[in-house]
Amino acid sequence: MAEEKTTNSAEMEQEDVQVEETVEEVFEEAEATPSNEENADEEELKAANEKIAALEAKLEEESNRYLRLQADFDNSRRRSKLDMEAAQTYRAQSLVMDLLPSIDNLERALKIEAADEQTQSLYTGVEMVYRGIIEALKKEGVEAIEAVGTEFDPHLHQAVMQEEVEGTESNIVVEEFQKGYKLKDRVIRPAMVKVSQ
Repeated sequence: MAEEKTTNSAEMEQEDVQVEETVEEVFEEAEATPSNEENADEEELKAANEKIAALEAKLEEESNRYLRLQADFDNSRRRSKLDMEAAQTYRAQSLVMDLLPSIDNLERALKIEAADEQTQSLYTGVEMVYRGIIEALKKEGVEAIEAVGTEFDPHLHQAVMQEEVEGTESNIVVEEFQKGYKLKDRVIRPAMVKVSQ
């Protein structure tokens, strides 16, 4: 019986060793498995962070694109408004340009002297038409450019002759050959002038 106990005890010890080995294997597997899971979690986290970074970059790019489009739209709207204002301000320019030769002809007609009553009547009629046109143009913002006696300004005057004139400073307009006109602040036609040297 003592031998059986010893055998049983030896078998039990062997079984205990096997159980311990099995338990150790299970623990090792358990420890190994979480590290695989941790690696998988780390890879998933890394992939998620890369995806987040890519989405943030794309969002930043789209945001910048939106801001550029908004700025382009605002600039376009501003340009359109300025163009409309300029068109409104200078709407009479083409009409004035077409009328200037007729105004020049009326001014030439007014330079003649009326000898008799019939000619004087015609002269008065031409003068009334001329004044009417000039007044209508003034209402639109058209005005004649002052020339004689002023300093030559290449933006307002077109010098066609230069002459030395005694008692006159250099670069002064001494004679006007053709009137110049401005529409508000824009020169429609510069005055043709003679300038002193």
